Amino acid sequence: QVQLLASGGGLVQPGGSLNLSCATSGIHFSILPMGWFRQAPGKRRELVARITRFGDIIYSDSVQGRFTISRDNAKSTLYLRMTSLKPEDTAVYYCNELPPDNPWGQGTQVTVAS
Repeated sequence: QVQLLASGGGLVQPGGSLNLSCATSGIHFSILPMGWFRQAPGKRRELVARITRFGDIIYSDSVQGRFTISRDNAKSTLYLRMTSLKPEDTAVYYCNELPPDNPWGQGTQVTVAS
């Protein structure tokens, strides 16, 4: 059974930081390209960061320079360090393999507001 458990979200002021984690099970995490996605109210889910098994990374233009994706293959866990947060970063954040063939987990809510 595939589980993708994102955590670490919360309410933060603009300019603040958060660290997200996504604990996975039931997938061959260490060999899969993985990504962080987000979905804001009324908008489509979008990919914001991706990382290959070799550590090659690509960010969306909207988060480039502010977010850092990383992975721990031994723990089958994906991370997202988010800094200089903006109100437009408010969304539910999810992780999944790429392409996202697995059922989506519950996600973690990130709210950026003063």
